[in-house]
Amino acid sequence: MTISLPPEMAEQVESAMKAEHRTRSELVREALRTYISIRLLPQESPTSSELRAIRRGEAAYRRGDYITLDEYFRELDRRPRRARKKGS
Repeated sequence: MTISLPPEMAEQVESAMKAEHRTRSELVREALRTYISIRLLPQESPTSSELRAIRRGEAAYRRGDYITLDEYFRELDRRPRRARKKGS
């Protein structure tokens, strides 16, 4: 199989070959496998309940009813407090 590439793309292929210590054929095979697998994935449509959930989430975001990812991780890092024994 013979293909032609624009010079810039051919240079990118050569750079990737050197950086990854792979042959041109390996790179092209992987690129084609990736392309084909993405193109053959079935297209999914959200259900009506998923669409409603998306709309609710978008409305909450517009209201400012959300936390940032950093806030979420900080909350996860907090250790739960130990319950104290009741004194008699």
